[in-house]
Amino acid sequence: MTNEVLHRVKFVTLGCKLNFSESATIGQQLAERGIATTVKGDEEPDICVVNTCSVTSLADRKCRQHIRSLIKRHPNALVVVTGCYAQLQGKSIAEIPGVDIVLGNEQKGDVVDYIEHWLNNHKPALAVTPHKDIRTFAPSCECGDRTRYFLKVQDGCDYYCSYCTIPLARGRSRSGTIASIVDQARDVARRGGKEIVITGVNIGDFGKNTGESFINLLKALDRVEGIERYRISSIEPDLLDDEVIDWCAGSRAFMPHFHIPLQSGNDEVLRLMRRHYDRSLFARKVERIHEAMPHAFIGVDVMVGTRGELPEYFDDSLQFIGSLGVQHLHVFPYSERPGTMALRIPYIVPKAERDSRVARMMELSDRQQRQFIERFLTAERPVLFEQPPHGSKVMHGFTDNYIRVNAPYREQLVNTVTTVRLGNTINDDLSVDVAKTNN
Repeated sequence: MTNEVLHRVKFVTLGCKLNFSESATIGQQLAERGIATTVKGDEEPDICVVNTCSVTSLADRKCRQHIRSLIKRHPNALVVVTGCYAQLQGKSIAEIPGVDIVLGNEQKGDVVDYIEHWLNNHKPALAVTPHKDIRTFAPSCECGDRTRYFLKVQDGCDYYCSYCTIPLARGRSRSGTIASIVDQARDVARRGGKEIVITGVNIGDFGKNTGESFINLLKALDRVEGIERYRISSIEPDLLDDEVIDWCAGSRAFMPHFHIPLQSGNDEVLRLMRRHYDRSLFARKVERIHEAMPHAFIGVDVMVGTRGELPEYFDDSLQFIGSLGVQHLHVFPYSERPGTMALRIPYIVPKAERDSRVARMMELSDRQQRQFIERFLTAERPVLFEQPPHGSKVMHGFTDNYIRVNAPYREQLVNTVTTVRLGNTINDDLSVDVAKTNN
């Protein structure tokens, strides 16, 4: 379809890095097809695309708020809702006056086709495939208005943790092929990209449907010329093989940076969660990373206040996590999810107590991240500087081991890996100003 007037599209993306990658890809496809270009500034959109999340009840509520807000602010725009919330609650979303197209995760790769069809006939659409029948792997690799690219290598999850709806929203685990993913990385290099973040729902399961392996994917990506940095966004501890850790330590381009979901540092809670490991395995993985890469940054997901988390279990978890020597905790309170096995577990943690536990974990996180950064004050580290917002006089970037640094804006530094000397003070937001740039 060729449009005489190019439409303007506004994206609202909620949730994970994977959603961000997919939204950016949809935007790129709309532009390539000559259908729409992304809005700039206060431009009025003709199309609104909401890529939703459903990891918590709060996420569900935010999705509904964003949908209704967009309809109110842009009453004449085509409104498209896709993603995990659309997968789980497609019918109720379609009943919201002003929503035109609702697509589940199986249809996410066809969003552009649905938009084009609507522009031709203005007929509403609701298409949601049952989760057990989701089979399609829709590739995505984009940066949007950022500097780093997000490369989707895997989708879906075969784990059924007691608190989680992701398998119901994303379907079974499936992956692209190594060859197709390497081609996408090469395209990033041709476009001038320097860093790629590897994303997915459960990337350690990469290759289950193709007969390939995650370690071989990493090795193939490492050989792509022009890409200077890779980061592994999140990988389950029981799928983080020692071979992967050791190989990343000696690789050309994989950064000393891991993000590993723990969820709880108490074994009884892990059992109630139906996780696939115990805390001793997690501790061994962290120790292995420290041995191979003493300067590595390790981020950890932690859920607090889940059903069955007695006060002594939380205290045990807090003490264990504090002993690990990890650098950052992504902390979130347990949220009741309809249809999950967790609803059968007795002992509900009161909301006030959940909030208190979140605060205590966040205090631990800030303390440990500050201690990590202190080790590198006044040291020299390579930084990839990112494009700042328009008009900003300050730019930021991340060291190889994920310390955020700030520097006065210099256009020539954008999207370049530059060795800098860090300052001797940590800012309130746990960033560090650059004392000296070596170019």
